[in-house]
Amino acid sequence: MATETLPSGFSIQNVLTFFLLINIDLLHCQQFTIPFKAPTECGVEEFFDISSLSCVKCGPNQLRSTTGLTCVCKTGYRSVTTDKASNTCQQCPTDKPAVTKDGFGCIRCPGSLSDDGMCLCPPANVLVERDVSGNLLDEAKCETCSRNIPAFSVPSSSGDRCERCQASFINTSCVCNTPNVLAGGLCFPPGILPTNANPSVNYGQLKFSVQSAWFVKNLYSSAAACLVFSNLTACQALGNMCVMNMHSFSGTSNDACGLFNTIFRSKAVMSSTQDISYWRANLPWLYYGDEPGLAGRVLQTDPVPVGFSFRGKNKNTEIKLLAAVYNIRGEFLKWEQIGGGNLQLCPDTAAKQAAAYSFGTAYQQSCDLSVAELLQAHSEPLFYDVFMDLGGGENRKLLPLPTLVYNQQYNGRFINQESMKNWYLSRRMFLVDTLGGREKSMSSLPKVIRVATSVKIRFQLVPRTQEGQIFPPLMIVTYTDVLITDINTQTVSTMFAMEYEMDQGEARIKTDTALGVMGGLAVLYSLLKTVSWKRRIGSPLIDAGTMFKFLLFYSGDLANVFFVVTVGTGLYWLIFYKVSVAQQFVSVLLPLPAQEEQFVTYIGCAFTLKAIQFLHKLILQVSVDIFLIDWERPRNKASRTVQAAGEPKRDPAPVSIWRTYFVANEWNEIQTFRKISPTFQIMAVLFILEVVGFSNLALRDPWSTLQRSSQAYTPSYSLILRYSLAATLWLCIGLLQVIFFTVFYEHFVEDKIRQFVDLCSISNISVLLLSHRCFGYYIHGRSVHGHADTNMEEMNNNLKREAESLCGQRGLLPNTDIQTFQVSLTTHLRSQYERIREPLSRRNGPSRLMDTSTNNPFEQNFRAYHTMNHFLGSIVDHAHPDMDYIVKDKLMFERVIGMEFLEPNEKSIFYNDDAHSFSDVLFYGNEATLLIFDTLFFCVVDLGSQSFVLAAVLTYVQQMIFRLIRNFLGRKNLVNKTLVDERFLI
Repeated sequence: MATETLPSGFSIQNVLTFFLLINIDLLHCQQFTIPFKAPTECGVEEFFDISSLSCVKCGPNQLRSTTGLTCVCKTGYRSVTTDKASNTCQQCPTDKPAVTKDGFGCIRCPGSLSDDGMCLCPPANVLVERDVSGNLLDEAKCETCSRNIPAFSVPSSSGDRCERCQASFINTSCVCNTPNVLAGGLCFPPGILPTNANPSVNYGQLKFSVQSAWFVKNLYSSAAACLVFSNLTACQALGNMCVMNMHSFSGTSNDACGLFNTIFRSKAVMSSTQDISYWRANLPWLYYGDEPGLAGRVLQTDPVPVGFSFRGKNKNTEIKLLAAVYNIRGEFLKWEQIGGGNLQLCPDTAAKQAAAYSFGTAYQQSCDLSVAELLQAHSEPLFYDVFMDLGGGENRKLLPLPTLVYNQQYNGRFINQESMKNWYLSRRMFLVDTLGGREKSMSSLPKVIRVATSVKIRFQLVPRTQEGQIFPPLMIVTYTDVLITDINTQTVSTMFAMEYEMDQGEARIKTDTALGVMGGLAVLYSLLKTVSWKRRIGSPLIDAGTMFKFLLFYSGDLANVFFVVTVGTGLYWLIFYKVSVAQQFVSVLLPLPAQEEQFVTYIGCAFTLKAIQFLHKLILQVSVDIFLIDWERPRNKASRTVQAAGEPKRDPAPVSIWRTYFVANEWNEIQTFRKISPTFQIMAVLFILEVVGFSNLALRDPWSTLQRSSQAYTPSYSLILRYSLAATLWLCIGLLQVIFFTVFYEHFVEDKIRQFVDLCSISNISVLLLSHRCFGYYIHGRSVHGHADTNMEEMNNNLKREAESLCGQRGLLPNTDIQTFQVSLTTHLRSQYERIREPLSRRNGPSRLMDTSTNNPFEQNFRAYHTMNHFLGSIVDHAHPDMDYIVKDKLMFERVIGMEFLEPNEKSIFYNDDAHSFSDVLFYGNEATLLIFDTLFFCVVDLGSQSFVLAAVLTYVQQMIFRLIRNFLGRKNLVNKTLVDERFLI
């Protein structure tokens, strides 16, 4: 196939140059502007050209039309078509001065002319300008319509022909003669209804009424036509006007609802519609009746014959609602499927709006709408009779949804804001009414508009159902009256919600029963703790301090009760509502937010009481009595020379204090040591909740998916699910850490508690801890080698001999290795201890490196320290028969209840303690309390802020603060009780 080529001499460069010359203007950036013109700005002889968006001058003898978008001929001029695109105007001759109604001809008039230059006829006459063939007459005629038998005709609305008059006029003529009443173009016999119908729309929130132009024009005629002629459209229009008054009854019987009920009672002898006694023939169904307790019978008697299921082959979560839609004039428009935005004023995506009709999803949509937009979009209200579609194929059934108008008044009372037994259920609702508040005319700006600012559809589960049955849904509508001031700035807040509830009475009873039973057990346990405390302080008297101590114990135990009950209750809802295998048919629904208040109160009680217990334990730990008993003795008794009275004197070499400092530092180090890592705990919980997506399990819907699409609707969080999820995760991760720590870490990495006991033995230091006046713990650290002040070689040899069992065991008793004990002291021993310790308690300044000017207090404290060291050492060595002790094992029951049965009257008792319970005065031994306190703190912050991240941050800050407080106060207590200089604590 041949191809053409460019002629010689016509190069590519020439082509480019040619195009550049042609399109040179395209290389420049241009701005196009036009003058702004509005149709109202055009002159009398100009029209607004919708193509050029400008004002264009009309042709000769033409004026602007009423719309301003075309031109019309002046009065006395007729239109002449010159071509298909333009008209000209020609003046009518003097013998035919009038212009025909179509504007294309001139004609003589039988009478006078109107202002627009057309012929006028008397009333009851029609104007005839053409013959039957359409030819224009020379002179127009005025033909009289016959109102009598048999014609019964009147001029049509256009005035160009006679037509039969309305049926209500036909008697002997088409004239509505007195005493008949002419209303709305109809003629009614006298006395059927009061003629002084009240055309007011009552705006109770604003405390005034408006004489509605629509009611003035249509109220009496609609009521009369409904009563006399059973006109279906008129009955619907009357019902709509009653609905616009929010179904409210007043003291007068001639307002919209009063007239409706008058007609309703007059039709009592007629048959009911659809076999529903509240639905009279020809009338709309507006009320359920006013019998006391009727609402309860309607809403909580017969279940809906449809079962809902979240999962399985019978899955059914679609809520099918259908509405019969009427306009303001009472005309039936259509059956409309409820969904999307027909009941939801707030705009949103179709996917999110469709989520409202998925059973179990707590849906709520709210927004602020402009009053100007409402006036533009809702010039007339639409009215909805809402039904639930029960299905059934060819025998399709509909269930009417009862409506509760929250603002409805009954003789001035807001009856629907009272208890259910006083509710007055109704039917039919609207979303926006901008018509009823128009006073002067229906085209004027309304004085007030009424908006359905809250629409809720509430579903109640049948108690103990196993088939997912519900009672008839209830639609709750709250209207708001908006006084119009500035439509461009005013806004209205609206909300649409779907709520699901079940009877929480049984669950509440079970919860309260559990709290009562466990609370009673907590009282007994707290009494037991108080008795044990009295024994341990050696005081038999019951005084105010005893009662206060009991309350402190009870606060901790009651906090545990509240914690167990709330976590257990939350887990119940989490498992049975969210977990896929737990609920095939719907049998459990989440409590409503208002029903969660009691649960949140229980959580608050648990946190407050647990905080009291935590602070109580913290105070006890930082005030514990502690003394380090140094067993080391000088090896060389003539190793130091001192001056005494001017003469040299040999004195035993002092024992090194560094071992005591080392043990004190290790004790100070383990005071806040825990079985879990707080940092890992927080990061793990936050990772699982926010990154993995477990937080989505707390949403108020039945789906257990962890990841949600950003395009899908996200319901609000359930406080119960949020609490149970956070608490369960925190506890599980904490328990896993504790198990890992005790099973693996302490066995294969390091065990700081046992290492401290080993350090005491190597350092030849024993530790006496008194958590109570006459009770505490003893760590026997006396070295089996006799000395700990030694060099490296001797230390290694000692450890080797001990490993090869070539020396005695470390235990307090011969041939035993038990080094830790719980001690129960006699009051005599405690008194002697306090007498020796008294100088130590008065020490305020630094200890061993003070100036010589403060030597006397230092000497006193130094002697007290050595006296205490010698005294306690001699007690352990049985050197005081009147303060001797025995060693025994604790009974199993004593270990369980935490109380000693034997009182140390004559001898103190050392209980063997393999469990190292001296850690009870450390964070290490109170991990359960700390874990629960952290859990509650995290949950309380989250419930208040709805943010897991903020809760994690504040929990970490709280942990660090209390750790610093515990370290600081514990360090001060260690210095005060052991004479260790604080400067040597690292």
